[in-house]
Amino acid sequence: MNTHIEGEAMKEKLVGISFFERYLTVWVIACMVAGVLIGKFLPIVPHFLARFEYAQVSIPIAVLIWLMIYPMMLKVDFTSIKNVRKNPKGLYVTWIVNWLIKPFTMYVIAGFFFYVVFKSLISAELARDYLAGAILLGAAPCTAMVFVWSHLTKGNPAYTVVQVATNDLIILVAFTPIVAFLLGIGGITIPWATLFLSVFLFVVIPLSAGIITRVNVIRNKGEDYLNNKFLPKFNNITIAGLLLTLIIIFSFQGDVILNNPLHIILIAIPLTIQTFFIFFLAYGISARLKLRHDIAAPAGMIGASNFFELSVAVAISLFGASSPVVLATIVGVLVEVPVMLILVNIANKTKGLFSYE
Repeated sequence: MNTHIEGEAMKEKLVGISFFERYLTVWVIACMVAGVLIGKFLPIVPHFLARFEYAQVSIPIAVLIWLMIYPMMLKVDFTSIKNVRKNPKGLYVTWIVNWLIKPFTMYVIAGFFFYVVFKSLISAELARDYLAGAILLGAAPCTAMVFVWSHLTKGNPAYTVVQVATNDLIILVAFTPIVAFLLGIGGITIPWATLFLSVFLFVVIPLSAGIITRVNVIRNKGEDYLNNKFLPKFNNITIAGLLLTLIIIFSFQGDVILNNPLHIILIAIPLTIQTFFIFFLAYGISARLKLRHDIAAPAGMIGASNFFELSVAVAISLFGASSPVVLATIVGVLVEVPVMLILVNIANKTKGLFSYE
């Protein structure tokens, strides 16, 4: 792969972190407060929204999640997969860490904290639910925000697109069996029909729609129009969808949060440890293999961060919007940005490890 030429061609696709993204944790906390207040003082709102469900899937939340996931799929150039055989080592690191290591270390780390370290603080039932949420996060590597992390570490844009595109396709076949296996050994009954429906609704449909839309827009208007005119139209829609989704979810979660405010911190601890562990694992392996820093840094970032939109969607489908499982996935959103910005800083300060370049 001619990384310099293709990287320059792709750089316009990757932008620095926006004001909203940089302070995502603040917005999540604001939405949590707003949602909890609605659930406490206007309980008619979540009760009304709970009426609109099909196969345990909340239709209002499903629509909002589509508004978040669809623009992410639009950004991914799946034609880049044709370059997968050129310089494949970075892809091997990404695939192995994301799919053969990350879900299982999440299970072990989260299970250890919820069942052993925090045994005296949370019930066995809550420990099981929080573990389920952690599993859903661990089985879904990042799709969209990794473009931002790649840009901030001066990652190779073209290679990052290939990493993301291949992982999105792997999600189609690997997410369901991994989640089902880990939930099963965690003692959780698996509603297979709902699990398959969730993946179809929140992966297959937006993925297919994104590919079709991307192909048609490029064919009629060109790639420059897609990147500079068409995609920016969805920025505010995505932000609005995320904020409204969080407010609705927290309105259902009001009692859980008010009764167990400390649990947010308890959930955040193993999620944060897992994030650091996976980053250093992928980053270290990349250095060992003598990969370029602009490939190694995104390889660490894509595994460390999570496709939390998918995790939240599947958690709601499987367990309902008021379940503690959903709270665990939302905490993943809460810790994502500050932790990833720390890892970006670490990656930028350790370029010396790649002096062989």
